Amino acid sequence: MNPGPAAVSVEAVVKHFGPIRALDGVSLTVPTGQIYGLLGPNGAGKTTLIRSLVGLIAAETGTVTVLGRRMPDREILAAVGYMPQSPALYADLSVEENVRFFASVHGLDREAGARGATEALELVDLAARRHSVVATLSGGMRQRVSLACAVVHRPRLLLLDEPTVGVDPQLRAELWERFARMSGEGTTIIVSSHVMDEAERCQRLGLVRFGRMLAEGSAADLRRRAGVERLEDAFLALSAGGS
Repeated sequence: MNPGPAAVSVEAVVKHFGPIRALDGVSLTVPTGQIYGLLGPNGAGKTTLIRSLVGLIAAETGTVTVLGRRMPDREILAAVGYMPQSPALYADLSVEENVRFFASVHGLDREAGARGATEALELVDLAARRHSVVATLSGGMRQRVSLACAVVHRPRLLLLDEPTVGVDPQLRAELWERFARMSGEGTTIIVSSHVMDEAERCQRLGLVRFGRMLAEGSAADLRRRAGVERLEDAFLALSAGGS
């Protein structure tokens, strides 16, 4: 697939939380239709970076551009899907009610919202639980509802923060197959993870540690650069070189 124009551009972004420098001059460019993985340990800055892309955090210095618009920009959010690390759901509503609510937030009318909810729940294998109250679901199922809420409006850019935590291996593989199809249809996907087998499925990776971008490239590129056979070893080697 030929890379399209940039869906996301981040240039020299810095963000502090008190004395903690959460983002330390991060820059990256993600072409349209690419699956880009942010790989790093907890506390590396992955979530802060994703939250800056959805406009929840404003950079102190540097620029964030999403789908051609400088962030924060509320108007572009209708084209962005965001799945946070901790599901932001209404526990007293049903699965379907949650998904249809997020459809309405993104501007879908009643008919389009119902259709989108059905498609999204089939994607995450929860169609049979559509009437279940979210409070009765397991943590893994809540993750799947959260993902359905993020994709219900067929976003042009999908931001996923640790999307498969608590999801069983079979469904995880099915979700990644779906992500690949979405990418082929032109959806840009940025996913954070610390799971190496998931990172291998991304077309391009950014290794993040201490708020800095240590290295970028495909999994094969990073292994070759580090002179190792496993991506985990490449991350450790490149982290040591960048610390």
